[in-house]
Amino acid sequence: MAPDDLVAALRAAGCVYAEDEARLLSSAAPDEDTLAAMLERRVAGEPLEQVVGFAEFCGLRVAVAPGVFVPRLRSSALVRHAAAGLRPGAVVVDLCCGTGAVGAALAAAVPGLEVHGADLDPAAVACARRNLPPDRVHEGDLYDALPPRLRGRLAAVVANAPYVPTAAIATMPPEARDHEHRVALDGGGDGLDVQRRVVAGAPEWLTPGGRLLVETSVAQASGTVALMAAAGLVAEVTRDDDVDGTVATGRRPTLHP
Repeated sequence: MAPDDLVAALRAAGCVYAEDEARLLSSAAPDEDTLAAMLERRVAGEPLEQVVGFAEFCGLRVAVAPGVFVPRLRSSALVRHAAAGLRPGAVVVDLCCGTGAVGAALAAAVPGLEVHGADLDPAAVACARRNLPPDRVHEGDLYDALPPRLRGRLAAVVANAPYVPTAAIATMPPEARDHEHRVALDGGGDGLDVQRRVVAGAPEWLTPGGRLLVETSVAQASGTVALMAAAGLVAEVTRDDDVDGTVATGRRPTLHP
């Protein structure tokens, strides 16, 4: 397919960055038949990252699979805030890991970490096992998925748990609401249902001084921090306007003799 025709087809489908997308599709397709099939998927509204099979995130090329939550730029704030307090040898869990992008980015930022991932969605687990050591990606419901030996040993739990209120899913861009599994989006009535369970379970898994870092929204940040405080964590919110990222951090108090 001629490059101009590819760009024209993408532009007609409403792709704002048609030239960039055309280059990505062309580079990812091994032959013309595959390129035509990929173009058809993209024109139908499937996220570009799912079509080409990867996303660029924190300087990494992260494998992405159909139906799996696509890493957002805003989650780079979660990576930066978590990495700032970690040292080689620390044990970290990427909870609700999706592709495992946050965990993979932390492993790249702080060499020597022991990074685990966990997700309820089998498709996400299979995808994350392409981005993290496969034996460290666990399938199951939040902390129930984790090996018991990690209890009380975690320097950090990072979580981009679903936080879209159920009623707001209908207003999301079609790429998300139609092509990412609902379990990765739906945060319940107020968007905090999954966060409540993430926060409630964190203290027994964190080492003293360990941190829980949760991606949230500006509107929900106060609710996320209140959950952390109620769980006995010392909580604060940080905002990264450059990437539109909001992170709530709760630290387990250090034990004193």
